[in-house]
Amino acid sequence: MASTAVPVSLPVPSRRRLFASMMYESILLFGIIFLVGLIFDYATKSYHALYLRHSRQFILFLAIGLYFMMAWRRAGQTLPMKTWYIRLETTHGTKPGYMQLLLRYLLMWPIPLACALFIEYLSSLTGYASTDLLIVAAPFSIFVWSWFDKDGLFMHDRLAGTRLVDLQARITKQPAKA
Repeated sequence: MASTAVPVSLPVPSRRRLFASMMYESILLFGIIFLVGLIFDYATKSYHALYLRHSRQFILFLAIGLYFMMAWRRAGQTLPMKTWYIRLETTHGTKPGYMQLLLRYLLMWPIPLACALFIEYLSSLTGYASTDLLIVAAPFSIFVWSWFDKDGLFMHDRLAGTRLVDLQARITKQPAKA
């Protein structure tokens, strides 16, 4: 007999869990950036951080995108997302396609980059170089949109037709086995 169960719509994870997952993700991204940067330096024989800076940034942008897109396409999760029981899916509950993942990745960047630009402007306006330390908050500026979104989604998820779901809710909703 075929199952006629309707898929349960899972809630969006709490911002606290999303933040924790992002912090864990930053540790893994540090390793990826270090390794790709090291390979780039050996391949180009660059001995100064500003040598081929734009090429390096472009290669790192591609490497980070490849990491996310491969993980999201394979399982809908990166390692930190698995740890925190978070999965990426479409708004219809299916696995996103490559173009949707690429769109999501590209749309993740404008808000943090705008925030970083604002911090640079603030630093030049005040004349205090220590203001540059606020740059660590730029990646978390993506949370601002989620406070105003009716479903609590990030802007890049809203625009790309994706969402992050809380898999813990699925575990707690399962009936006890007799």
